[in-house]
Amino acid sequence: MANKSMPTDSSLPGENFEPRQSSTSPDYKPDPSKSLPLSPARQRLVDDILDLYSCKPTIEKVKRYTSDCVYDDQFVYANDRYKMAGQWFALPKLFTASKNEGYEVVRSDREMIQFKNEQSWTFKGIPKTATINALVSLSLDPATVDDEFMQIKYHKDQANEKDYSHTGLGFSFKKWQADEVVKHMNGEEVKAFEGDKGAGKEHVRKHGSGEEEGGAPRKDW
Repeated sequence: MANKSMPTDSSLPGENFEPRQSSTSPDYKPDPSKSLPLSPARQRLVDDILDLYSCKPTIEKVKRYTSDCVYDDQFVYANDRYKMAGQWFALPKLFTASKNEGYEVVRSDREMIQFKNEQSWTFKGIPKTATINALVSLSLDPATVDDEFMQIKYHKDQANEKDYSHTGLGFSFKKWQADEVVKHMNGEEVKAFEGDKGAGKEHVRKHGSGEEEGGAPRKDW
């Protein structure tokens, strides 16, 4: 099954920009030597996202997302920039360190930037570091794709070969987590995005499966 093209209408909420893909292997370990070259504007976007992963959030970096963005990973489903800010600014409270070990850009076009990412996370209060390899897909906002400051409509982080079905107890927890964490984030940095609570939203796209039958074509990465 071929993956459908992304919309070109920037006024559509982030849910419309979800990338769907599964993999022949759960191994997303990057090879930086094979990374596709990026323009300076695209490199700055990737650098800002890597800083967010590395517990270095700022208001300006969170503005890389549109107000109606969606963030989707194995633990979180946040469907506006206010909830997204809550997640990024919460990371330094949960981890003493997060280090990027390398990345490999595998796609860069008008619709999307995708890269394999390796990140090491050191937990607060626990002498343990976990290293996770994932495929990061950034669906670009059509209105800013040619600007110096590009924005993201949908950010998906996949750590295994399946995509997300958006069904069941696992998804309910992901959405609950995003809805609840932001309520406990009282910093001025998160409050700066309170106006995004009313950003355009649509119903969650439920796929029933994270494989090809759920609209996630399989690819050998």
